[in-house]
Amino acid sequence: MKFFKYAALSAAGLMLAFGSATQSNAQEYNWPKLLVIGAPGTSSGSFAQTNGWISVLQKETGAVVRIIPEDNDTIRYRRFVERKDFAFVTVSGAAMRFQVEGLDAYAATEPSSQRLLWHTNDTPWAFVVAGGSKIKSLEDIKKGGVRITSALFSPTMKTAVEKGIPAYLGLTPEETEELIEFVPAATYVENCRSVVEGKADIAYCATSSSVSAEIEAAPGSVRWLGMPASNKAGWEAFLDVRPMLIPAEIEIGVSSARGVESANSNYIYSVLPDADIDLVYNLAKWMHNSFDTYSGTHPLSARMSLGIFRSYLDKTPMPVHEGTIKYLREVGEWTEADDEWNSAAIKKMDSWVEARKAALAEAREKGVEVKFNNQAFLDILAQHTKDLEVFRSRL
Repeated sequence: MKFFKYAALSAAGLMLAFGSATQSNAQEYNWPKLLVIGAPGTSSGSFAQTNGWISVLQKETGAVVRIIPEDNDTIRYRRFVERKDFAFVTVSGAAMRFQVEGLDAYAATEPSSQRLLWHTNDTPWAFVVAGGSKIKSLEDIKKGGVRITSALFSPTMKTAVEKGIPAYLGLTPEETEELIEFVPAATYVENCRSVVEGKADIAYCATSSSVSAEIEAAPGSVRWLGMPASNKAGWEAFLDVRPMLIPAEIEIGVSSARGVESANSNYIYSVLPDADIDLVYNLAKWMHNSFDTYSGTHPLSARMSLGIFRSYLDKTPMPVHEGTIKYLREVGEWTEADDEWNSAAIKKMDSWVEARKAALAEAREKGVEVKFNNQAFLDILAQHTKDLEVFRSRL
């Protein structure tokens, strides 16, 4: 408890510097006395990845860095935005959208704009079939008689299957009911194994998960169905359902999936808009220049290259911090076109924050309890945000 108290107090005084680093590889910058990073729990890949590269940062710059695990997503967000415990946090693009738009448990939290610092990692997702399946593409679903596993344990996975596939294929609800049988699965492992156990024809899985390696090694192996980025109409419809996935060629995970065009779920490091420009600039500079040194500290850190970050910037709807922009512009990786979409993204995010603040103010003035499961409050929130455009990946 003493450590957490100290970390929080130190984070509040983040800009207190302790002098130039003396290491030969150190940058000419006075790093904060203590740099505190918020991350999911210790069993998460994001925690392990961040814990790996901070040791290199400390060695090269002399900075003192601490990573604080917080399993509860909503509490981690509150500690970041309301208590200012962290200089920055690791968060998925999908979760950031939920935070900004006030979806689900975030409805009752204090709204705040955020900015991208750097790309963290990405998880490829794709639809998989048994190796001997007659289904060669998602279009074959239109032939009918197809069983698709639906993940009861994950609303986002369930949505991708039961709403995403029909949207991508342009199916009406009536056609969906006629052509597809959704087979419930209670766990992620059960979900992915279903195609090699004969319980379903198609499942939705992360290609980098251990169970994907297991089903790839099963008799007959598996095949992964593509979602080509060239199918813009299909992707536009799919993003109406799962707005923050990004079309991408699979580069990591099981060998049977590599080269298939599907979707990535991306994680980023996020800072608040008022984060110190020099700090963000130097973090971005270090993450680029020291990539070869820290990329081997964890498999996910290989996804922190400037090239991958630049590709992500071509698709993300989330705004970038001016400190990162300053560095990207310096190395020729930021353009006038980037300024245009980033300015629009900032305006859009600020509009959501303003609308949500107005909803909170109205609810409190009327004595309506501000809780994410209070329909009276949700009605007020919906009224204030009904005309706003949601965040979704840019095709």
